[in-house]
Amino acid sequence: MFNRSEHLCLTASANFFPWFQTASANHVELAHKLRPISHPVAFHIQPYKGRDDITLHDNIKYIIDKYGSHGAFYRYKNSMGKSLPLFYIYDSYLTSPEAWAYLLTPNGPHSIRNTPYDGVFIALLVEEGHTHDILAAGFDGMYTYFASNGFSFGSSHQNWKAVKSFCDAHNLMFIPSVGPGYIDTSIRPWNNHNTRNRVNGKYYETALQAALTVRPEIVSITSFNEWHEGTQIEKAIPKKTPTRLYLDYLPHQPSLYLELTRRWAEHFIKEKEQWLM
Repeated sequence: MFNRSEHLCLTASANFFPWFQTASANHVELAHKLRPISHPVAFHIQPYKGRDDITLHDNIKYIIDKYGSHGAFYRYKNSMGKSLPLFYIYDSYLTSPEAWAYLLTPNGPHSIRNTPYDGVFIALLVEEGHTHDILAAGFDGMYTYFASNGFSFGSSHQNWKAVKSFCDAHNLMFIPSVGPGYIDTSIRPWNNHNTRNRVNGKYYETALQAALTVRPEIVSITSFNEWHEGTQIEKAIPKKTPTRLYLDYLPHQPSLYLELTRRWAEHFIKEKEQWLM
């Protein structure tokens, strides 16, 4: 099963694609055909029936064996100078920290640490208590995913400073996720209270500024093309069907959010250079 919704990493210049256990499409090779090699691909591991530490072990082994040598396979260089594959684990809280620790801590019974299948594993932070669970589980960091500020503890900009402090104290990565807005009422009519207006790009820029304020290593973007949740940043022109009115960026150009992303990515690179001085 191949899902073509995509997300972006601002600083790593990488795309991450959803992965399900039953995936049969060649994700990396397809992505390589679709975009220059300068924009590599990481994997976003979705929950599926029966996903746990054992099945994820099999997934990681399959992905690295099949795609690890491909030029479009994204690797993150850690503080030790080692380049490792980076995986986002969506809804990681559905599996207990104890089970994840079997896979992600060095002494776990089927640990992948210090093996050819080691990587950088990023868990989803939703509730405040998940910070300690993620640490105990052996993950390398946490990301917030949701584009709606205030929807969850993790996605609330006001909490990012405290989360980053926690991560710094425990040698974890914190990857805040930003989005251009949010509206999913076409698929979840009851969820209007989580709608976030784009305000002609101001919402996006406010989120990006909040992310940069905590000096993260990576910022993830939700999303490139998830139209059903109103978080897309790809080019958009006015379009209406009998069942749906698509968002556009008028009176701005179709590429408004791509331009904002480029501008903020350049700003982020310059900021990081200052942080390291």
